Amino acid sequence: MTTEVRLAFAHPSERADATPHGDQPLDRISVRNHTVDVEIGAFQAERGVTQRISFNIVVEVQPLTGPIEDDVDRILSYDKVTEAIAFELADERLNLLETLAERVADRILLEPQAKRVFVRIEKLDRGPGALGVEIVRARAASDVAGVEEETPLHPELVFLSNAALGSPHLGGWIDQLQAGGRPLIVCVEASDVPAPQTGHKMTQRRVDLLAIEQSAWVLAATDERCVVVETRTELDWGMRNGQICVWAPSKIVLDAVDGPSAGPKDAVALAAWFAQTCDAQELLVIGADAPEDSAVTVRTMSADSDRI
Repeated sequence: MTTEVRLAFAHPSERADATPHGDQPLDRISVRNHTVDVEIGAFQAERGVTQRISFNIVVEVQPLTGPIEDDVDRILSYDKVTEAIAFELADERLNLLETLAERVADRILLEPQAKRVFVRIEKLDRGPGALGVEIVRARAASDVAGVEEETPLHPELVFLSNAALGSPHLGGWIDQLQAGGRPLIVCVEASDVPAPQTGHKMTQRRVDLLAIEQSAWVLAATDERCVVVETRTELDWGMRNGQICVWAPSKIVLDAVDGPSAGPKDAVALAAWFAQTCDAQELLVIGADAPEDSAVTVRTMSADSDRI
């Protein structure tokens, strides 16, 4: 890549011009100054509010070998670029522009025609000027179009009430669930000890979520097979590797674009929301009543029963 300083502040199309990519010249499409309002950022002041984010993207594409015939289905449409942006923004709330840029680039490179992508993202409201990042990503030579995606996981999600957590049958339940061979996620509720009261809605929500996480860590200390996880990456890895995942809800709940309507104090309803987001096979509720409204199949059992 050229070392000319001016290119550090040039539009991605100029960087693309100055960056060689093999012997065959590639065609390019671009989306400039695509601005959306989104909640993003690592600072507390950036939570609960939206700010303007500007996208400038250049995609280098494999030239067509035949006539276009004025057929939109034969090209990489601009819509694919804006759809990639919309998809990643809707997937979860992010802290870093770097993460968003990586994900947008990766999604665009899933398109068979896309060979390399230049992504610049800027925050327009965080200072007197635009603050942003710019990345360049290319399809690896070993990448093959049409590679099958990993088989979707449909875990069983188990909600353990405080009565269930204190039951002498707890270890036996875990044995039975593990023997079933299905990916397993465990949700718990906050202990019966009242959480501190802040008198402020947003901070109280965090306190109540952290109270649930305290119970998750207590369960992990009770049975070493149970591992506390807080991110979707950890969940996916754990489920694919036979790990019993105990959900620490703060990050996923607070980062959700379309978050739960239930608050942390309604832990069963919160578990039902999470079961839906995970495409769970079912929600097993032990020692509590079923949630009033659930998009997944719910099964209940008493904390006095020794059989799942």
